[in-house]
Amino acid sequence: MGTNFQKKDLGQLFILGIAGTTLSEEEEKFIKDFQPGGIILFKNNYENPAQLAELSNKIQSLRRDYLFFIGVDQEGGRVQRFKDPFSRIPAMHTIGSIGSPKLCYEVHEIMAKQLAVCGVNMNFSPCCDVLHNPQNTVIGDRSFGDNGEHVEKYVSAAIRGLQTNGVISIAKHFPGHGSTQKDSHYDLPFIPNDLDFIKNSELLPFRKASKSRVAGILMAHLQVDAIDEDHQTTFSKKSYDFLRKELKFSGLTITDDMEMGAVVKNSSIPKACLRALNAGSDLICLRNFEEGKKSLELVYQEYDQGNLDLNSYSEKLERINKVKDEFLSKYKPVYIPQLTEVFSKPETEAFFIELAKKIDEIEKDSVS
Repeated sequence: MGTNFQKKDLGQLFILGIAGTTLSEEEEKFIKDFQPGGIILFKNNYENPAQLAELSNKIQSLRRDYLFFIGVDQEGGRVQRFKDPFSRIPAMHTIGSIGSPKLCYEVHEIMAKQLAVCGVNMNFSPCCDVLHNPQNTVIGDRSFGDNGEHVEKYVSAAIRGLQTNGVISIAKHFPGHGSTQKDSHYDLPFIPNDLDFIKNSELLPFRKASKSRVAGILMAHLQVDAIDEDHQTTFSKKSYDFLRKELKFSGLTITDDMEMGAVVKNSSIPKACLRALNAGSDLICLRNFEEGKKSLELVYQEYDQGNLDLNSYSEKLERINKVKDEFLSKYKPVYIPQLTEVFSKPETEAFFIELAKKIDEIEKDSVS
């Protein structure tokens, strides 16, 4: 692509949140004018599948050159933004304890079909974190387990379950959030592990994710001295280079939410977004729409002043377009009447009844 990157392409580097279950006039105008890369949805954006489908259709109707990513954190367990009638997915630690990657695939297949029928094309899942610290509450039961070789089997199954059913998978939280004490939503966690431990344990699920052709990997807000003593991973060129070289990963790199405490305690959000882009992130994830506008304005200023490495930014856009071409090229607006068929399948209900029985058996065995 060379240096064909243009100012109008800068919006593609941002995934932003919106306020409610429909677009406000301001949000609609901004999306239409500035063409962000995508929208991330939370529980405040959801009422029911029909409303979600209409919102997705509206967002995509505003596109100019590129379709939008429409993403969500729909992991299962305590991180599930869309509730009934979406299937209630058990926590991934529970799924991992059953001992069946095939079952994990089937869970994510159902998850993907329910998301895709509503127009949601990206899921910030699975967690690749290995739960080395049992006191780590921010990850906790979101992890498949405390052993890297165990976790990698389920990560691969989850990615295949999502992506073979049309939903982009974003593996997280690189390079591994499972050893932390602090929660990056509030503070900057420190990873004490040496590089050998990171490579031989923490990275196993991420390496498997890369081999499984995961579309994107999310960079966590962490301080990992073994990789870069001077910068947290969000702003660390060494960390992005490490991800690319160590995992031979050529897909998308995405930041965790830039409104989290690990970022905002030490920087303004717009400056932090610029730093993350210049360090190596392809996409900035930011739930706050107003901060997203400010951040994009700052990046525009840097472009006008000739301060951006346009070769690097062209490579970002090329990776974004490659994923959009692969997953979104067959896009059609959601046909609302088809929702009932997907959400009322007797076989889905039967599947989760059997899954609940297996979980009950495991819990009884662990007590006895």
